[in-house]
Amino acid sequence: MSSVIRLLPDHVANQIAAGEVVQRPASVVKELLENAVDAGATAIKLVIKDAGKTLIQVIDNGKGMNEIDARMCFERHATSKISIAEDLFQLQTKGFRGEALASIAAIAHVELKTKEHRAELGTQVIIEGSKIISQEMAVVPSGTSFSVKNLFFNIPARRNFLKSDQVELRHVIDEFERVALAHPNIQFTCINNGSEMFNLPSSNIRQRIVNVFGGKTNEKLVPVQETTEIVEINGFVAKPEFAKKSRGEQFFFVNDRFIKSGYLHHAVTAAFEGLLKDGTHPSYFLYLNLPPNSIDINIHPTKTEIKFDDEQALYAILRATIKHSLGQFNVAPVLDFHKDSDLDVPYSYEGTQSVEPTVEVDAFYNPFESMKASNNLAQQMGSGFNPFETVKQKSFNGGGGSFGSNQSFQDKKQHKSGGWETLYEGISDAKEIILTSANHQIDEEIITGSLFDDDTPQAANHQKSYQFQKKYIISPIKSGMIIIDQRRAHQRILYEHYLHSLAVKQNASQQLLFPLSLYYTAYELDLLRNIQQQLLQMGFLFDEISKEKIVILGIPVSITESEVSIVLEDLLNDLQDDVPNETDVLNDRIAKSLAQSLAIKTGTYLTEKEQEHIVNSLFGCENSQTSPFGKTTFITMKVEDIDKKFM
Repeated sequence: MSSVIRLLPDHVANQIAAGEVVQRPASVVKELLENAVDAGATAIKLVIKDAGKTLIQVIDNGKGMNEIDARMCFERHATSKISIAEDLFQLQTKGFRGEALASIAAIAHVELKTKEHRAELGTQVIIEGSKIISQEMAVVPSGTSFSVKNLFFNIPARRNFLKSDQVELRHVIDEFERVALAHPNIQFTCINNGSEMFNLPSSNIRQRIVNVFGGKTNEKLVPVQETTEIVEINGFVAKPEFAKKSRGEQFFFVNDRFIKSGYLHHAVTAAFEGLLKDGTHPSYFLYLNLPPNSIDINIHPTKTEIKFDDEQALYAILRATIKHSLGQFNVAPVLDFHKDSDLDVPYSYEGTQSVEPTVEVDAFYNPFESMKASNNLAQQMGSGFNPFETVKQKSFNGGGGSFGSNQSFQDKKQHKSGGWETLYEGISDAKEIILTSANHQIDEEIITGSLFDDDTPQAANHQKSYQFQKKYIISPIKSGMIIIDQRRAHQRILYEHYLHSLAVKQNASQQLLFPLSLYYTAYELDLLRNIQQQLLQMGFLFDEISKEKIVILGIPVSITESEVSIVLEDLLNDLQDDVPNETDVLNDRIAKSLAQSLAIKTGTYLTEKEQEHIVNSLFGCENSQTSPFGKTTFITMKVEDIDKKFM
């Protein structure tokens, strides 16, 4: 009887293992970058083409490998990181499983060039689908260079499941940023399709964050620092006013390893309770150092999940530390009402000596010098001095003047000494004399009408629509009434407007008096370049799109300057998961995103004219019954249905 259980060939086993380790090009980038870090490299360079589908190359100046290690590193469970099982609880390296390179070599064309620093010659190994094509001595620089080409060449089904280049590029950049943020002391460079995206010099944590996410990030960061017996916490959180609608800038690092933890994330959001707007998420870059024996990393092949010995204590410490930092830097209000927050001294000034202030005295200053002139004037005023007396005599007694012959005014204006009230006597009589002597006439007309005819009671009786609960618009019709959801209706109106603008490739633009500069990450700027043509058709005018910002000269007439950053941020969030290659599909996504961002919010008060505009514009749309997202925009209630309610 023949047996049915048999041992799988190595190349089949490697392909099966690759399904867990290598999910997409970003998985290869992560494994190769972490191997370069474990090799002790001080400079790492990442080169990718077509979002990693065509080429992924990682070059480092680490310690390199000899010819035996260059061959052994592609074997399953071959590693230099651990030797016994107890080493799993004392891990100081990124990798330890010994499966990554074997899995990568099973599904791609791999070329390895490596040389130790002391050796004169290096080794070149070429592998295709777990099969070694060649291994020979070569003249290569010190360190290691991995080139992974044609990923999933022998698994067409896996390759077909990959997303567009833009989406795969985002995942690659995410992995690159995680490794670069975890090791600010290492220089990182990233080149995409021949264009340099990142050039990160060796620096501290704060400078590395600024170099990755742009210069404007520096003003958003609030330092976080705490040391306890359980954990040492360092890093930064962003101020609440800079919270984003997406969760992109949220990083946890445990012993310089990026992890994902919903439990610790809840601790951070709890510290921001009451400080964030609805629908926004805080940004944070937190580095936790724990004893290696208090955590378990060997849970998932991606090594992004960790088990902690005392999660509850870690939760409480992290939450309290962030709340303390927010209060210390006056981001959150203090609860001690008898304490002046301006007198708080940061921890960085602890132990420093204060400098005694000095006072400079002008020995020659005489305060009574400036009072002499004012005293003389006061004496004159007290003795009946009138500064307008000379002007009055010149105007009314000077002969040839307009009022020289009028004695009645002079008789009424008698000089009275001793008080300031005399300066204002006779002003009303002078007004009469001026008007009558010049024979001026003032036409007086009583305005009986109103500039706004719509405010008259007659117009109010003919109101065509009503707003209910600042959410619905009720418009009467011959058979009953229509109840319209104002936000959904406005979304439909804006959606068809922007879709038409993208179709005709022409829209009105308003020039800005001062150019508007907006700062984004490298991936977001690359995404904006891909949809720049569509944005130009919408009415946006760009001066430049550099490596860290865009400069806008003009915006669509339907968008205010304050809404530009919100609209573009929402658009980038909607397009991060997938950027369609078809123009029509991309236009539809952009129009939906803009309509959702700019539509009036529920709870907004609308005037009668605004209500009528929405009603008329809605029924002028091609599809007025549903919003762009398939939801009902209005319902109709007939008189008969209302009558039945009273039966």
